[in-house]
Amino acid sequence: MERVYNFSAGPSMLPLEVLEKVQKELVCYGDSGMSVMEMSHRSKPFEKIIQSAEATLRELMNIPENYKVLFLQGGGSTQFAMIPLNLMNKNNKCDIVLTGQWSKKAKSEALKYGKVNVIASSEDKVFSYIPELDKSKFDPEADYFYITYNNTIYGTRYTELPDTGNVPLVADISSNILSQEIDVSKFGLLFAGAQKNVGPAGVTVIIIREDLIGNAMDITPTMLDYKIHADNASLYNTPPCFAIYVAGLVFEWVKEKGGVKAMQKINEKKAGILYNFLDESDFFKGTVVPKDRSLMNAPFVLPTEELNAKFIKEATVAGFVNLKGHRTVGGMRASIYNAMPVEGVEKLVAFMKKFEMDNK
Repeated sequence: MERVYNFSAGPSMLPLEVLEKVQKELVCYGDSGMSVMEMSHRSKPFEKIIQSAEATLRELMNIPENYKVLFLQGGGSTQFAMIPLNLMNKNNKCDIVLTGQWSKKAKSEALKYGKVNVIASSEDKVFSYIPELDKSKFDPEADYFYITYNNTIYGTRYTELPDTGNVPLVADISSNILSQEIDVSKFGLLFAGAQKNVGPAGVTVIIIREDLIGNAMDITPTMLDYKIHADNASLYNTPPCFAIYVAGLVFEWVKEKGGVKAMQKINEKKAGILYNFLDESDFFKGTVVPKDRSLMNAPFVLPTEELNAKFIKEATVAGFVNLKGHRTVGGMRASIYNAMPVEGVEKLVAFMKKFEMDNK
């Protein structure tokens, strides 16, 4: 069977070159005589793997020296608790902007440990836009200011970051890491679950400024203390070795493609192809305010639920899979992460044009 065009929001498609390299090295990695899946996390070969992955990521994202890079478990969702446990430690309060399901979940977790000040929300219009922020509502005594940089479910992203002054800006970049240039120095902490744009599920990347480490609440479990992991170079316990290995290969792939700047240019081209069609069509309709559209996740709908269902079914048969929208939104969603080639988006749009002609 031929490979399909996988538009899943995550776990999502990986670069074919990376999959082929994994296949080649699966049984025996280098001269180790074993698979990475069998390898001790204390061994020299794995030490080289994790150190190389960190070094390449630092180069790709221009991560300053005063930031730690951690490869942890628990997915992005564990960070919803880990962040307040470690950062909500001075005044026991934070600011947050609600732009989707994930920021709502982050709010719910943070409320267990302190006060959460909701600066703004776009829930009134099914999170179809990024709300304007009134700086007078920012709390200068907040321990951190939390945003979801790109909203996987609803297809929105920040095109302008809030100026939080001395309050550390914290961002979930799970679905846009390495897809566009990000100035790490503007953030206190960034985190990303790997399974959208980095690698297989199992590893979560944390980029944290060093001065924010070491002040965890007394109730913080050992495994949720950033200092424990930073002091042990992400090797306090057995890390998700295989996922880190694949992530490292993806980092190398991005570097070979010209780095993040080059990836952003390609992603803007892909998004432009899809959004231009949606804007021109009077049959398919994008659901996001144009100025806030994501480069990674593009939701759209047809005039009726019956047509939505028919499109998803026929698209799947044609080799365009996982286009069904999130249950809270319905319709369709095309996730066009770094690994999705331009050709995949072009062929999807061609299929959409044909579907429109046949069903209008």
